[in-house]
Amino acid sequence: MHVHVHCAEGEAKFWLEPLVELAQNYGLNDRQIRAAEALIRKHEHDIRAAWRRHFGR
Repeated sequence: MHVHVHCAEGEAKFWLEPLVELAQNYGLNDRQIRAAEALIRKHEHDIRAAWRRHFGR
């Protein structure tokens, strides 16, 4: 399970399992990565639920 984060400067991919972790970064700076990870952690339950609804798992 993973989530992609997009912005004008690039994108990043974060694994959600087994733990929230940066998988790949294409152009985001450290501040943007930290901000994205903080938002993912804050909304982790909702992201996981939406992922399961979308993919049926």
